[in-house]
Amino acid sequence: QFKKSLVAKLEALQCHFTWNLEPNKTKLLRLNDKLVDIGTEEGNSWLGHIYNLQGFIQYKLGSTEDAQNFFNRAAEAFRQMRKADDGPWLVVNYGNLAWLHYHLGDQAESEAYLSKVDALMKKYPSPSQDELNAETYAEKAWTLMKFSTDKELVADYFQKAIEMQPDMVEWNTSYVIGLVSKMRVAKEQDPENLYLAAYYLEQCAKKREDVKDEARELAGKVLRNPVSSYNGMKAILRVYRNFVSIDEAIDLAEEALEHHPDERYLKRCLYPFKRQVFLYFCSQRVF
Repeated sequence: QFKKSLVAKLEALQCHFTWNLEPNKTKLLRLNDKLVDIGTEEGNSWLGHIYNLQGFIQYKLGSTEDAQNFFNRAAEAFRQMRKADDGPWLVVNYGNLAWLHYHLGDQAESEAYLSKVDALMKKYPSPSQDELNAETYAEKAWTLMKFSTDKELVADYFQKAIEMQPDMVEWNTSYVIGLVSKMRVAKEQDPENLYLAAYYLEQCAKKREDVKDEARELAGKVLRNPVSSYNGMKAILRVYRNFVSIDEAIDLAEEALEHHPDERYLKRCLYPFKRQVFLYFCSQRVF
C-alpha cells in the first residue's frame, strides 16, 4: 500500500519521467550528442535544463550513476544562474531525483525529494490548480522541442511561460528558434544571440534581401565566440554557401578550423562543403 501511494505521488510530478519521453536508443544517443554540442560554457541560460535532460537520457541508457551526476549538476547550475538556493526552477529537477531514487530502490530518499517538491509548490504556487508555474512550462516546452513534432503544444507552453514572466529573454528566444515566429521581436530583445541573428539573416535572404554585408559582419562575431551548436556557425555557413558565395564559405570554414581545430561539433557542421574542405578534414583525422 505504501509503495502504491509513493508511485501515485511520483506519477503526479511534472518532470522528464512523466512527460512520455520514450525515444529509441539511437534517438537517445543522437540527442545526447546534440546536447553536448550545445556547449556548457558559463552563462548558458539553459544549462540546468541541458543537464536535467542529459541525466534523463543517461538513465534511459542504463547509467544511473551518470544520471544522478547530471541531475546534481543541473541543480547547481540553476542555483548559480538564478543566484538563489531554491526556487520553482528546481521543481522538475527534484522530481527527476525523486524518480531516480525510487528506481534505485531508495524509497526514503525518493520521499525526501517528493517533500522538497511539495515545499517548493507551496512556497511558489502556480496561478491556478490547472496551471503549472512559469519555470516548469518553460522547461517542459524546451524539452519537448527536442522530442516532439507537436509545435502547437510547445508554442502553447512557451507562451504561457512568457505571459507569466515576460522578462525572461531566453524563453522568447527559444520560442522563436523552435517555431520561427516572432523572430524580429526576439532578435531585438536578445541582440547578443548570434544563433538567432544568423537564423534571422537566413530567413531574410530567402525573401531575396541582400544580406552579404550583414553576413560578413556576423561571421566575424561568430568566429570570436566559443564553439557550440547555438553559436550560429552552422547557420552563418548556410547563409554564406547559399546567398554569399561558396568560395567565401570555404574561406570561413577554414578560418573557423584554424581558430578551433579540435572542436568535434565544428568539424561535423563543416563537412558538407567542397572537396577542398573534405580533404582538409581528412588530413586532420576528423573521420
